[in-house]
Amino acid sequence: MKPKYSFINILTGSDLSTRRLALISTKSPKTGPVIWLTGAVHGDEVGGIIIIQEIFKRLQKYKLLKGAVYALPLMNPIGFETVTRGITLSREDFNRSFDLNRSFPGDKFGTLAERIAYTIFQTIKTSRPALVLDLHNDWINSIPHTLIDPYPGQKHKVTYEKTRTMALKLGLPIINELEEAEQAPELQKSLSGSLLAHNIPAITLEVGGASPVSSIAKEKDVEDGVKAIWDLLTSLGMVKPIAQDFNYQVPDSFKNKILKYSHQPDASTSGVVVYIVKPGEVVKKGQPLAKIYNVFGKHQETLCSLQDSLILGHSDFSVAFPGADLLSFGIL
Repeated sequence: MKPKYSFINILTGSDLSTRRLALISTKSPKTGPVIWLTGAVHGDEVGGIIIIQEIFKRLQKYKLLKGAVYALPLMNPIGFETVTRGITLSREDFNRSFDLNRSFPGDKFGTLAERIAYTIFQTIKTSRPALVLDLHNDWINSIPHTLIDPYPGQKHKVTYEKTRTMALKLGLPIINELEEAEQAPELQKSLSGSLLAHNIPAITLEVGGASPVSSIAKEKDVEDGVKAIWDLLTSLGMVKPIAQDFNYQVPDSFKNKILKYSHQPDASTSGVVVYIVKPGEVVKKGQPLAKIYNVFGKHQETLCSLQDSLILGHSDFSVAFPGADLLSFGIL
């Protein structure tokens, strides 16, 4: 069955609806899970848009066996047009209104970001999805990986366990940023965090390939994102399996395990950074990661791994300053 293309007014109940959200969907005659794919909640993260396009191209070629797949490939058209992370013409409060992904579940009468978030959230919620996959981009120098939100509490335990089970089907490194939701209340206002709070399983998929100064998608990251989603749909019996190998292979010691997130060690001095390790490498405790030099070429500092870990990525910049996050890790 060919995908259906439609539009949703970006602001419910408002005359300011000149921009609309594109909605793509395809349904099988046979009942089954409802899966949502969402992209570009941050306007400068475009990899998800292309991954969603490629998934629906596959769904035109290969029959959907049961259930339905819906997608909002571009949730933040305002940020996309200006190549910025957030929503313009909204309150300059990064933790609330400027960042669309800190504005869920939204407010019909709130700020611009909150109104857009409300429209998106209600559209998804109405369909009673089995899973929502929210596609993001991390540093350009990173590997694709899956993020699970912090545990939202006992009354959401069943939903959270379903989310963890689904994450294992994606075939990518799995990162749990924090153990408890109370440690980062702002994450509860993300799309995935808000969905979990409403007992809807949701996962964030980081597919690499964005930067603070450019909006790009890397071909290999797109390929791995498509393969991961197709493997998930296959595991649910929604599509036929396709023989495929990921460009990035998860090391055996980190495969099918939920890892903790870390960005330590941070830089303690300023200077120019030379990275010694690459994203995807497994490093041992005490192994050198990066060296920092001053502008005259004098060695200032060597950052070493604090524990055995998987390198998820490193900063897009070659400048260090005290407290700067230069690398990210998944640890057992």
